[in-house]
Amino acid sequence: MTLSHSPTFLPFQNDWHPADIIAALRKKGTSLAALSRQSGLSSSTLANALSRPWAKGEMLISKAIGVPAEDIWPSRYFDPNTRKPITRPMRMRPKKIAESKRGEGCGNHS
Repeated sequence: MTLSHSPTFLPFQNDWHPADIIAALRKKGTSLAALSRQSGLSSSTLANALSRPWAKGEMLISKAIGVPAEDIWPSRYFDPNTRKPITRPMRMRPKKIAESKRGEGCGNHS
């Protein structure tokens, strides 16, 4: 089976079909569920990226396939009218407070 997706994928082309993404993962020897678990997520979490924009999930899938996320989902990365790139920053969790600082200021004085 030959995919119609090439490195010269143009931004105004359609997004990959979810079955093509799953097939590309299979060709790399993994699955959506396995990649999800390997990334520390629930086995079904990465499936969300197939149906709705989620920058982190798209990045994990694109790295596993070896194809840039903007080539897989051009509609999520390019404005359909201007065909210019859309900025989609990935949200980051705030860093956890160090264990040594947790006890400070809570009345535990020795």
